Amino acid sequence: MTSRTATEQHLRDLAQLRRVRDRIDREHAKPLDVEALARGVNMSAGHLSREFRRAYGESPYAYLMTRRIERAMALLRRGDLSVTEVCFTVGCSSLGTFSTRFTELVGVPPSTYRSQTAPTTAEMPSCVAKQVTRPIRNREAQVKQPQLA
Repeated sequence: MTSRTATEQHLRDLAQLRRVRDRIDREHAKPLDVEALARGVNMSAGHLSREFRRAYGESPYAYLMTRRIERAMALLRRGDLSVTEVCFTVGCSSLGTFSTRFTELVGVPPSTYRSQTAPTTAEMPSCVAKQVTRPIRNREAQVKQPQLA
C-alpha cells in the first residue's frame, strides 16, 4: 500500500469514526453496542474499537457512558426526576451499573449529586452549569493540572 493510499484510507476511517461519535451523541438513550455501531460504518467491531480509541482516547462504550452520564447530570440538576427515572431515561438498563459508573465519573453517587448540585447550579445558565459540572474520568483527574502563577 502506498503512502497516499494509506493516508486516504486513514482519512476515510476518521470520517467513519466521526459518524460513529455523532451517532452516539444523537442516540445515547437508545440501546447501542459496538457491533451495531460497527455495522453502521461497515467495520468490524474490533477495528472500530481500536480506531475509536486511537482517535478519541477512549473506547466507544466509555464514550457512550460519558454522554449518558453528562445527560443524567443535567436531568438530576433539574430535580424533577428520581435517580431511577434518570437512569432509564438516559438509556441505562441497570440502576447498579448506572450508579457505579456515575460515581466513577462524577465522584459522588447520583442521589448525592442531585441533592448537592441542584441548589448550587439553579441560578446558572444551563450551558455554564454543564461546563462547570462536566464529568472527569479518573485517569484525567489523576493527571496533575499545571498551577497558574
